[in-house]
Amino acid sequence: MWVLRPVYPQPSGMSEGNSDIVVMKFGGTSVAGAEEIKRAARRIVAAREAGSQVVAVLSARGKTTDELVAQALEISPRPDSREMDMLLSTGERISCALCAMAIHDMGHKAISLTGSQAGIVTDSSHTNAKIIDVRADRISEKLGEDRIVLVAGFQGVSTDSHDVTTLGRGGSDTTAVALAAALGASVCEIYTDVAGVFSADPRIVPDARKLSLASFEEMLEMSASGAKVLQLRSVEYARNHGVRIHCRSSFEDGPGTLVVTELEAEQETVEQPFVTAVTHSESEARVTLTGIRDEPGVAGEIFTALADADVNVDVIIQNEPVGDDQLADLSFTIASGDLTKAIEAIEALGEVSKGIRTDERIGKVSIIGAGMRSHPGVAARVFEVLGGERINIEMISTSPIKISCVISAGEIPQAVRALHQAFDLGADAVKPEDPTGAGHRPTVSG
Repeated sequence: MWVLRPVYPQPSGMSEGNSDIVVMKFGGTSVAGAEEIKRAARRIVAAREAGSQVVAVLSARGKTTDELVAQALEISPRPDSREMDMLLSTGERISCALCAMAIHDMGHKAISLTGSQAGIVTDSSHTNAKIIDVRADRISEKLGEDRIVLVAGFQGVSTDSHDVTTLGRGGSDTTAVALAAALGASVCEIYTDVAGVFSADPRIVPDARKLSLASFEEMLEMSASGAKVLQLRSVEYARNHGVRIHCRSSFEDGPGTLVVTELEAEQETVEQPFVTAVTHSESEARVTLTGIRDEPGVAGEIFTALADADVNVDVIIQNEPVGDDQLADLSFTIASGDLTKAIEAIEALGEVSKGIRTDERIGKVSIIGAGMRSHPGVAARVFEVLGGERINIEMISTSPIKISCVISAGEIPQAVRALHQAFDLGADAVKPEDPTGAGHRPTVSG
């Protein structure tokens, strides 16, 4: 359970946040070099000079984290997780100290803090810790002294061992949202190398449309389905604690994408489009367990072992036994980086199945939209479009606002482009009198 101090605004009271405090987060590409750090510092100073108290969360510069991981692997094939956290936490601290220097040169007072100094308290799951408490007293004190506070993202301190911990890839997003919640900030601005959240990956679909608004529910599904603009846990945290997110570009001015409650999204639009975006993931792996006993408790045993190994499972399919031996097959998908951990966890159970097969050549394509709840025929259209492209669907997963299809990884770009076109999500499909696309309703048959 997360405990935040001081009291944060609840979702229904998002407008009641402290309008004098803004939390700004800058990703790795936004602080990659000296000029980028100075540009970030100018944005921070501009917000302060506009009258806001500013807390900025910084990621490690460019590829620093990848370089630190590579250095660790040069020393040890399986580095100790505690020492990895000690190593990986240094990247964000460097960014904060350098940015503070730039702000000082601009005539403002700034102070850089580590995650532990900023009061980010976590559990003890090294390299993938979760925030359990935010003690923002020191930040509030420094803001009261008219300082700009820079916080190293992606890290904290464990509540029991007092060791340095890191929050996993994209953890700086979660740091920023948690601080915004604890401080009652009016908004958490996430600065990246893109202009906002798009209807598809612009690298695959050049005419992808920037979304002016997305609900937390849609953004959660998008993040879980492969969109890399915002970390999944940060969106979940924002939804639970009523933090308005503004995702925008570090390199150009102008609004980005606001992520708000579903009620606010409905109030801002005439009618929600029933399909908002097409997302994809190519970093998927499938595990198939053959010859599993078809009896109560077996699946629970398998997935408990995976959970204990910190392996997140996505799509799950189990067939009914068709032979006299009453043995079933069970398939599920996971992140490809978790494949080794998953196999080790299953093998540790002993003779739970007759065999294990894996496939790392799969991907996932998804369509997401809050309006799908009230529009029949969307799934039929998805299957029709993929069938027309001769793309075989190997597994299917759905929620009220998402349809995901597991397909061959090599067919992901083709599938994304076909679905994006079929649901008229491109920028040129938006009516001139409706520049946000909020009221646009593509025609769907089936």
